[in-house]
Amino acid sequence: MSIEKPVEQETDFPLYLYHHGNNDRIYEIFGAHPAEKNGERGYIFRVWAPHAVRVSVVGDFNGWDASRDVMQRMVDGECFELFIPGLKEYDIYKYAVLTHDGRTLLKADPVGFHTETPPATASKLYDLEGYRWRDKSYLEAISKQNIFSSPMNIYEVNLLSWKRHEDGNFLSYRDLAVELVNYVVEMGYTHVEFMPVTEYPYEGSWGYQVTGYFAATSRLGTPKDFMYLVDSFHKAGIGVIVDWVPAHFPKDAHGLYEFDGQPLYESNQWDRMEHKSWGTRRFDYGRNEVLSFLISSACFFFDKFHVDGLRVDAVASMLYLDYDKRPGEWVPNIYGENKNLEAIAFLRKLNEAVFKRFPYALMIAEESTAWGLVTKPGSVGGLGFNYKWNMGWMNDMLSYLSLNPFFRMGSHNKLTFSMMYAFSENYVLPISHDEVVHGKCSLINKMPGTYEDKFAGVRSFLGYQMAHPGKKLNFMGYEFGQFKEWDYHEGLEFFLRDNYELHGKLSLLVRELNEFYRSTPAFYEVEDSWDGFEWLAADDADRNIVSFIRRDKAGNEVLCLTCFSGTDAEGYLMGVNKRGKYRVIFCTDDKKYGGAGALKHKTLMTVKKPSHGKQYSLRFTVPKLTTLYLVYEGDPKNSTATKPKK
Repeated sequence: MSIEKPVEQETDFPLYLYHHGNNDRIYEIFGAHPAEKNGERGYIFRVWAPHAVRVSVVGDFNGWDASRDVMQRMVDGECFELFIPGLKEYDIYKYAVLTHDGRTLLKADPVGFHTETPPATASKLYDLEGYRWRDKSYLEAISKQNIFSSPMNIYEVNLLSWKRHEDGNFLSYRDLAVELVNYVVEMGYTHVEFMPVTEYPYEGSWGYQVTGYFAATSRLGTPKDFMYLVDSFHKAGIGVIVDWVPAHFPKDAHGLYEFDGQPLYESNQWDRMEHKSWGTRRFDYGRNEVLSFLISSACFFFDKFHVDGLRVDAVASMLYLDYDKRPGEWVPNIYGENKNLEAIAFLRKLNEAVFKRFPYALMIAEESTAWGLVTKPGSVGGLGFNYKWNMGWMNDMLSYLSLNPFFRMGSHNKLTFSMMYAFSENYVLPISHDEVVHGKCSLINKMPGTYEDKFAGVRSFLGYQMAHPGKKLNFMGYEFGQFKEWDYHEGLEFFLRDNYELHGKLSLLVRELNEFYRSTPAFYEVEDSWDGFEWLAADDADRNIVSFIRRDKAGNEVLCLTCFSGTDAEGYLMGVNKRGKYRVIFCTDDKKYGGAGALKHKTLMTVKKPSHGKQYSLRFTVPKLTTLYLVYEGDPKNSTATKPKK
């Protein structure tokens, strides 16, 4: 058990940093910590409640009587502290906050490390110390990696609904440490991303309405169980990213909402207080204590849970004062603009703080607009993230794929426009949970055509996504073609993969495509410049075909062609740079993946026929709804030999 002596001087400087927005580890002083005083063991509690008349600690241990364990004001006059002897781990507690208008609010600990299982709402005493991590070699290895030239293929998961027990109960963190870890390894992903695990009361929010910014949800186990899950992924060589929500919080009575009787964590400005569409409160990014709180929450997950990265949710809603507002519902900033200057400063400070303590962290912005320099340092006007979700690519691709192939020629620019800005940021190409709910259809059900065509459409798209510049992310269930939209109430329909041929073969395609990606540096080493990409054919709209070259740092090339047409392209000429022999090394139409196996020859020779601005061409029939990868194998002809006489 860790021992902390409640000596006032030990908190003076941390409190000073806290009130100046510069304490990125408030979890070391706030919350409830095991302590010893006058030879007695117990817990020491600290909480920020500047507007409160009185704060008490209440729980089963004192009959929830607010008059018994009254906290003392600390030296700053805004925070409260109390040591209570005799308490033990897992005891439940709340803060009873007496407001100036006479109300007593029962609040969960804003920096609580564990909670009751929802719908119960109390905090639980918990000692975070003592877990024996087994991921030292993993952490040493990633500290030496260049993340930008390393493969990143992310499997996005909702831990509560990836798989369920037969009785409908959740798999625990410990269960997932076996089943999910083994599955992710088997399928060949490099990273896993969890939808929010920070504690939340309403399951229908999927975790995006957070009440416990320092607590992993107790639905699946204890904080040390969550540590074990992350540790298990690391031992298997898999990185762990978690969704993190600093944009807003719910108005549940036990949460941050008007914590001491009036706006505290939320803004008190009428136009910045709420997200009306979401029914939530917006954080006050102009308040130093809120900055320390949020930045500490982010650092906490790296420090205590060893996560590899955070995907920061709803960044656009933070950046714009007029986000989801009509004229007259917002006030411009001091420059007359719609930019939230305090939120911009917060995001820069957040990223600087995280990278200072955790240099190899992944900080990924879910930013849905054309805001510039998201992945550039704050020193040059950027926000300081190292990755951004490419929502424009996602919207264009899903719009294109939903069209009947007969009409795709008129939207060909949706395939090619992403390369106009592909190197402006460090991008992740996301097909996330948001795209497979609320009537948008699952990925396979977005595809037009027959049952077989839908599978072919998914296969060709996944081949195209894998070859396109940018790291990859796909949401669970896509990998075996679940037709049903994601439902957070139940697990995925794995019986489809196990009992239906095309679903099983699609799973095989995804597994082998993932392995191909990880073993092919041309697909991930150079993603920040044209050095890693060259168009071969960007304008074959009539045939719904695109082709290009991907290159690694050593100059090795893979030629990529995708036919999004509903008919075979017979006698197709594909322009290439070099004369000689080319070999097809991956074809999504292979029979083993559920395709027709229409490509008759895996080795192709160039013909002296210019095409797409190239001197040489490959002439062959391209199967419909197919992605091909090819490599050059040299010119078998002796260039110095003379033709034999007839």
